[in-house]
Amino acid sequence: MINTIRSSLFDYIADLVESKAKVLDLGCGKGELLETLIREKNVVGHGIDINEENIIECIKKGISVFQGNIDEGLLEYRDKSYDYVILSQTLQVVHKPLFVINEMLRVGKKGIICFPNFGYWKIRLQLFFKGQMPRTKRIPYEWYNTPNIHHVTIKDFKHTCKKYGIRIVKEIPLSGSQKRRNILYAACSNLLAEDALFLIES
Repeated sequence: MINTIRSSLFDYIADLVESKAKVLDLGCGKGELLETLIREKNVVGHGIDINEENIIECIKKGISVFQGNIDEGLLEYRDKSYDYVILSQTLQVVHKPLFVINEMLRVGKKGIICFPNFGYWKIRLQLFFKGQMPRTKRIPYEWYNTPNIHHVTIKDFKHTCKKYGIRIVKEIPLSGSQKRRNILYAACSNLLAEDALFLIES
């Protein structure tokens, strides 16, 4: 199930990226997203990840990757040196999310951010009725072993963008492997969407 969601998410991200663009993927993991973008959109792709095992897997795939901690910034990268900087399923695990977003938009002409929506109705119900930290197929962790340290909702993210002058170019609410298009879903995305995908610029 999670692999299906990941594959569909990659497709939606690929739809936002122009062919032959220069792309930097922050928290690139084992390089699956970059691999997809290189194959489908012929991008010039580079990744950053802190995990040594992930770095090794990227190198095996022939993906250009740098080991680093994005919470420390992107000092090695010039302003607007990439067409897109991507932060996929990583915003909630960094220690300085606003700083990382600002660095994304300094280095990239546009930013693509995707994160699990902690305002999703199933999460709200579990917390309300059980009184325990919620677990879902998308967020299967216990409270003591979760990598998620910032529980952001779609409403939180949009409020932050407005507060700090970040322009939302496109918002795509996601539920499972589906992109929802109806009016109700768009109006109530903070309640109904499991994940959110945003295209942003400064």
